[in-house]
Amino acid sequence: MKVIFTIDSLQQGGAEQSLAHIIAHFSPSTEITVVYFKKKEDLLPQFENLNCKLISVNLKGKFTWFKGVSKLKSIIQEFKPDILVSCLYQSNIISRITCKITATKLVGTFVSDSYSKERSISFSKKRKLGASFFLWIDRLTSKIPVAWIANSESIKKSNCSILGVDPNKVTVIYRGRNAELIQPWKNPQKDEIFRFAFVGRMLQTKGLKELVTAFETLSKSNSNVHLDIFGDGPYKNTIMKQVDSSSCNNKITLHGNIDNAWKNLYHSNCFVFPSWYEGFSGALVEAMMLGIPIIASDISMNLEAVQNDYSALVYKVRDDEKLLEKMKFCINHYSKMIEMGENARFVSMEKFEINKIAQHFETFLKQKIN
Repeated sequence: MKVIFTIDSLQQGGAEQSLAHIIAHFSPSTEITVVYFKKKEDLLPQFENLNCKLISVNLKGKFTWFKGVSKLKSIIQEFKPDILVSCLYQSNIISRITCKITATKLVGTFVSDSYSKERSISFSKKRKLGASFFLWIDRLTSKIPVAWIANSESIKKSNCSILGVDPNKVTVIYRGRNAELIQPWKNPQKDEIFRFAFVGRMLQTKGLKELVTAFETLSKSNSNVHLDIFGDGPYKNTIMKQVDSSSCNNKITLHGNIDNAWKNLYHSNCFVFPSWYEGFSGALVEAMMLGIPIIASDISMNLEAVQNDYSALVYKVRDDEKLLEKMKFCINHYSKMIEMGENARFVSMEKFEINKIAQHFETFLKQKIN
């Protein structure tokens, strides 16, 4: 089987990371080519270690969609794939147009709730207008793929409704991680400091403002706490200002981007995931596989992974007071939290182990080819 995967770039992100994990566990008999359109290559070394061919289109300037279609058409004519899989917006549109022209089978992917109200809260009027145009293009071309893969039931439901895609054409395949590389977490009892940690991109919709607000209130009554934030992004300056002006700036560390940031959770006591919306979070899956205690917002995507009071503490999204309550509970009932972390690890091994996920993905593609 010959497969071309197209993606916007190789920058540090959930979709990019998940693609690398999937490809690494495909069978050797599958010939894979990865085409990326933007020269953002944070993950280039990771992809270079995979058994696949990499092609950088490096789109620049105006009319990038037309240039992308021309380049991808040549690539398809050269490699003659059995099927093509596209991921993220620019790649999706370019791939749909090109596959329509070349009569190539295309599988689309739903990896986030791109048109949710939560995502557009911070948009300017100009950006909202642009989003409406991009939605129109997305909907217009959404009939071209022969099938779809969604990374959660919630994402499937939302995108099918917005884009008018038949749900029967969409199969849910969760994001997975390699359990062999993730050793079980153990309670780090090095000192008296209780460390909360966040891993992810620094976006407004990641709920970092509420996290810092809740943590500041917590620190006023408990001096032995610390918050570690691993990640980078356009919301970093806003969070830096909030931290600097808080009464607990010496208890919050912004670490920036770190490769395999999940490894730092071995030094933490609790993973906090306060997102307003997600696709299906690889960071949450990694925390589950570690078995570290988890506090997560109650968005539907998270609830497909964790169950309240069984594998995590769940609180009402965007409510810093409820988040504060859960953080206090975590400290005061830590033995129960450790038990929930163990439950999360068990669940993740059953649902998100990468070999199972990759086999499901590869079998799905073979079925669509045939």
